[in-house]
Amino acid sequence: MKTYSSSNIRNIAVAGHAGRGKTTLCEAMLYVAGATDRLGKVADGTTVMDFDAEEKKRGASLMSAVASLDWKNIKLNIIDTPGLFDFAGGLSEAARAAGCMVIVTDAEKAKYDVGAEKAFEAAQARNLSTMFVINKTDAENANFGDLFEELQAIHGTKLCPVVVPYIEDGKIKALVDFGQNKAFTYSNGKATEIDMPSSAKLDAMRDMFNESVAGASEELMEKFFEGEAFTEKEVQEGLLEGVTNGDIYPVFACSGLTLEGVDLLLSGITNLLPAAAAKTGEIALDADEKEVALKCDPAGPLAAICFKTIADPFVGKLSYVKVVSGEIKGDTPAYNARTGKTERFGKILYPHGGKQEDGTSITAGDIAILTKLDGLKTGDTISSEKQPLTLKGLNLPTPCMPMAVYATKKGEEEKIAQGLIKLMDEDPTITFGTNTETKEQVLKGLGEQHINVVIGKLKAKFGVDVELKAPKVAYREAIKKTVEVQGRYKKQSGGHGQFGDVWIRFEPCADPGLTFAEEVFGGSVPKNFFPAVEKGLLDSIEHGVLAGFPMVGLKATLYDGSYHPVDSSEMSFKTAASLAYKDGIPKASPVILEPVVSLNVLVPDDNMGDIMGDLTKRRGRVLGMEPAAGKPGMQQLVAEAPEAELADFPTVLRSTTKGRGSFTQEFARYDECPNEVAQKVIEAYKSEEE
Repeated sequence: MKTYSSSNIRNIAVAGHAGRGKTTLCEAMLYVAGATDRLGKVADGTTVMDFDAEEKKRGASLMSAVASLDWKNIKLNIIDTPGLFDFAGGLSEAARAAGCMVIVTDAEKAKYDVGAEKAFEAAQARNLSTMFVINKTDAENANFGDLFEELQAIHGTKLCPVVVPYIEDGKIKALVDFGQNKAFTYSNGKATEIDMPSSAKLDAMRDMFNESVAGASEELMEKFFEGEAFTEKEVQEGLLEGVTNGDIYPVFACSGLTLEGVDLLLSGITNLLPAAAAKTGEIALDADEKEVALKCDPAGPLAAICFKTIADPFVGKLSYVKVVSGEIKGDTPAYNARTGKTERFGKILYPHGGKQEDGTSITAGDIAILTKLDGLKTGDTISSEKQPLTLKGLNLPTPCMPMAVYATKKGEEEKIAQGLIKLMDEDPTITFGTNTETKEQVLKGLGEQHINVVIGKLKAKFGVDVELKAPKVAYREAIKKTVEVQGRYKKQSGGHGQFGDVWIRFEPCADPGLTFAEEVFGGSVPKNFFPAVEKGLLDSIEHGVLAGFPMVGLKATLYDGSYHPVDSSEMSFKTAASLAYKDGIPKASPVILEPVVSLNVLVPDDNMGDIMGDLTKRRGRVLGMEPAAGKPGMQQLVAEAPEAELADFPTVLRSTTKGRGSFTQEFARYDECPNEVAQKVIEAYKSEEE
């Protein structure tokens, strides 16, 4: 592949709601630009972008994918993103690598939907230049006008129509490009220029377009007021400045399926969206954590962000990197500031969906793959050991749905762990680990579909079948009253016997775990046996008397007992202490404690009542709410709820809010279970023991 300067590179994230034709549009751009020799189709599983087996099976994008094309000597790195909310990590990856965001909407649906909202938020968070594409404009029930008006109601005068349909009798007759001041009809994806049509709607759109161009400078504004026509060069320069500054969001009508207007879109991307060289000012931290402003300059200090990782079973680890500053060549040592180590990569590859092409270098502003960097993770920075730099990582969504993973074949637990750890490198929006209390292997993801896809990859790549279950809850046990009991252990079996005798007072206390004290007088229990008594109790509290959960908040005071000068031993007193525990705790009103978590829930105003009602049904308590900062129409709700009641809360929240809602949680404390809940917990424990 030929080398491009940073001024001739555009890094484009293509994002939006699921089912709006993003992948189809990417395929159309690749095909029209000659980067592919056939037009891939999602339904047939032949697309460049959806190359993973799970994607082909499900007919949907499940991860970000990168492919490049050349349009009029400009390199476009196209990053296709999933629209399904369970795979929002793909949008985070694309937003970190891109300089521009193309948000795809659907004229057939004619709605500014949640996926478009989230894509716009991601663009704003990274200060990405933004373009809107109204796709499927040629569909039978398409309504370009209604969707444009909805976009305009949200984004106001920043919205600038550039390519719009000319409609007669409810049908599209041509696409009008105000940038070139030309109109085109299409047949089999081929454009034919026609005379410029005229209508009141076109005139209104043209006025909006001219106002956007005029706003770029005082000279253009003066020309606009004097009624002079803009030259094509003035249009491009004016729009480019406005788009780069975030003052203009150009809108392009097209159809990815039939290729209509895709050539105009490609020209719009190359002419109106800023080059990689123009996206300057990214900040890195040096070894002393001082800020360093970077320019997109191949002669600058090396700083490259790893924004995506793939665990390829044949090639090995593939690290997708975007070079922010400097240049990576075949012999460049890759220093990782996080690990403090330098690695040598295998090859430089240019991505083309699931395929790659060998490369010799990656210049500032470009995107490529480095192979066999085993120590590099998504979010890490590659720099020079002489000038270590750390770039800001990815803004990834937090996994909120846990599932316990069980091997269908005994003995494959280690294989499961190894496979999921490798998949965590590939998908940083999952977490995996073993719960030391419940002894379960627990996988966390962004939703049910996300977890199912991870399990599908686990089987396909590592040959492991698993069963998913709701994870066990780590309950606790405690007592509510004080008791005094004797623990006496006596055993005679020839020779020395075993004898230990203790009187222990058990009472509740605020401290976690066991608080051990002694009030022994007169040497009834020698001091050298005190540690054995404490050890016996520490072992005992690992298993409560109701359902086998650890005992907490227990104070045990050794206040009397007796011993035998020959038969007493540490083991005897350890056993005596455990007998006292087993006898005394059932008499001290034991209870089950359940973990309670603090919830921070982001909820649309319209859904607040539904979510509050749902939390109440889950035995939750709403502690407060306030408008969410920087998110109009959203509320930040703070609540507490038992962990055991939240298994399907992520699904319910997403369904109720149509994907707009999100939440985070953290452990708060343990509270006593209601009696009816405790009985169910005890019964479940007994049935499991049987």
